[in-house]
Amino acid sequence: MTTQERLKTQPLSAVAHVKVHGRTTGALAPLTLFWTGSAVEFNVQGSELWIEVEADYEVYEPWISILINSVPVSRQMLTAGRYWICVFRGMNENAIKNVRVVKEVQAMSEDPACLLQIHAVKGDGEFLPVADKPYKMEFIGDSITSGEGTVGAKAEEDWIPAWFSATYNYTAMTAEALNADYRVISQSGWGVLTSWDNNPHCNIPRYYEQVCGMLTGERNEALGVHTANAFEDWQPDVVVVNLGTNDGGAFQSPAWRDEATGETHKQRLHEDGTYNEEDLAAFEEAVERFLGTLRKNNKKAHIVWAYGMLGIPMMPSIHRAVSSYMRKTGDRRVSVFQLPNTTAETVGSRTHPGVLAHERAAQALTGYLHEILPR
Repeated sequence: MTTQERLKTQPLSAVAHVKVHGRTTGALAPLTLFWTGSAVEFNVQGSELWIEVEADYEVYEPWISILINSVPVSRQMLTAGRYWICVFRGMNENAIKNVRVVKEVQAMSEDPACLLQIHAVKGDGEFLPVADKPYKMEFIGDSITSGEGTVGAKAEEDWIPAWFSATYNYTAMTAEALNADYRVISQSGWGVLTSWDNNPHCNIPRYYEQVCGMLTGERNEALGVHTANAFEDWQPDVVVVNLGTNDGGAFQSPAWRDEATGETHKQRLHEDGTYNEEDLAAFEEAVERFLGTLRKNNKKAHIVWAYGMLGIPMMPSIHRAVSSYMRKTGDRRVSVFQLPNTTAETVGSRTHPGVLAHERAAQALTGYLHEILPR
């Protein structure tokens, strides 16, 4: 029997047991992976497995990692096109392998061609059920949560997908330690009110209730990125929000000018370097509004505002906003947690937190969440 005769090809939608991680439109023919950390997972009993992927981009190519039995065994860039990738071959045909194919890179909002899809699988084995884990967690953040800087030498400064990783990331590490399924909603440079460069359109709350509304381009729009997310289908036990770093950076950045309207936007500093009170208040109001949105859509979750891996200039404002929200609503399932700061020892590429920083953050956050999660 030839290899081709031995391997059975079937569309992903026909696989008996497949587990999808991350927000999707629900479609499996094909499955589109939008967000960083999104993945497809199988339990496979066989000696060989391939997946058929389709990738596209104009500037920022997608990357994937392949994990077998929770251990990363392959990380690769995907070139544009539709083709087969070998997940494993030559393994013990009787052993059951847990396999996850993970999208390593965030949804690239500035690349209208950004696309990663999985069409089919090909193998010689049997697909077995993949159990849900005891907990569900959602992480919301910026470049830190997208894992920017976790790959590459400390000297690297190019803004390229190669230096992002969903795997060497505090989100994956925390979820693994707590035995939880997880999702990530993150975008490099974005904040809760404004981006690092004062662009008020680049904030996570603006798109949070959509599947992946920050993606552009006709193809992405046709895939349903602007449709309402089906929150009722996946309710987390904990929502971790790691936002505020870029809002703080906006105070230090030049004004942003809207080319369409001519308006400028700027988070202002006083002459003595302190923050303008009106602009701090606007940030705090944005935090409160977002907490309301999170509670509306995640009714049972404990919401943890986790912040601090690149300094804590916005921590007083975050505390005030969370306290104000709790006082006004009576919601007691909200808290603030300070993450360990990145040091010269733990920094990665692009002056972002490196793997060591993510490991320390995950360890601290795991200990905190362990006391919050239901037993």
